[in-house]
Amino acid sequence: MPAVKRHSITYNSGLFHNGVATGVDIDLLNPGDGVSGISSIVIANTHDTSDATISLFLQNSPDSGTAKTFFIIKNVVIPNGVSLLLDDSSMLSFNNNSSTGFGLFATIGASDGTQLVDILIN
Repeated sequence: MPAVKRHSITYNSGLFHNGVATGVDIDLLNPGDGVSGISSIVIANTHDTSDATISLFLQNSPDSGTAKTFFIIKNVVIPNGVSLLLDDSSMLSFNNNSSTGFGLFATIGASDGTQLVDILIN
């Protein structure tokens, strides 16, 4: 199954990631998805009135309890109606080809419907 590079984090009495119920942490690219050559990531705050606080990080073995975590951004506030562009390909380069490599994850600051974002990986 090809990796999903378009993500919509929404709310309808619970947090949804691409239409599936989830927690605050969002799996964007799992280790072993085989994605390489990421040139940019756009994070768009889609809420009409509220700011969104987001962290974007790399992690290996997320279910092991001994994962290594490296933050790309941490607790960055994106005002409503604003997008953040990360376009340094060297910063976005990581081993995603094997199950022992790294995955790309996001955390949003609230799961009550006040922080909604779209994330596009190119």
